[in-house]
Amino acid sequence: MTAPVFVLDPLVLPDFRGGEYVLDGPEGRHAVSVKRMRPGEDVILTDGRGRWTEGVVKAAEGKDRLVVMDLESVCEEPQEQPRITVVQALPKGDRGELAVETMTETGVDAIVPWTASRCVTQWKGERGLKSLAKWRATAREAGKQSRRVRFPEVADAATSKQVAALLAEADFAAVLHEDRAYPSEPLATAELPAEGEIVLVVGPEGGVSPEELALFEQAGAKTYRLGRSVLRTSTAGTAATALLLGRTGRWS
Repeated sequence: MTAPVFVLDPLVLPDFRGGEYVLDGPEGRHAVSVKRMRPGEDVILTDGRGRWTEGVVKAAEGKDRLVVMDLESVCEEPQEQPRITVVQALPKGDRGELAVETMTETGVDAIVPWTASRCVTQWKGERGLKSLAKWRATAREAGKQSRRVRFPEVADAATSKQVAALLAEADFAAVLHEDRAYPSEPLATAELPAEGEIVLVVGPEGGVSPEELALFEQAGAKTYRLGRSVLRTSTAGTAATALLLGRTGRWS
């Protein structure tokens, strides 16, 4: 199994070159008091943006200090291709965090919260900022749990016009749409690029509105379906990401 992952501030992650590092604060507390790391165990330190180094636990001190030794030079994990971005309409309750968690564990590269016209949930003011912070914290924790060293970026909430601009720049732009009366193609047989940017739009429980569909189609997106069953908005992005990762060879 891959060694446990702990996060350092990206601005202070140094080039260790065989030295030692004391992991303290919340990450040190998690390593010592929750993970109960012991001398001789391997650990990975990362900034969550692709830079990482591996070392061995030298000592656990108190409740929140982990001394790591035999650290290697910092490595840079390249961005995988093609890059997959999921535009996720805002679900109700805690289903947004569920979607972020499972998409992160699966391997999505970026998540864009989308305030679709049929969203019951609306991110406004302080509440919206707190919700966005929860999504970003969820991506960070799920990235650690799944032993990633490059966590998905969670963008600011986007309007439909901003989503259309994102789709216009993509190498492959898709909107998941479950309406059988609306012309769509199976995502399982779509022609995918070997590199570049794939942008996938997941609508709210009420579906993507006709106006939004028209806007996205003008931006170059096509409508696709996953299968016969209709998935909830909190699971559709994960299922589609898994399908794309398998079809593009990223899971090979």
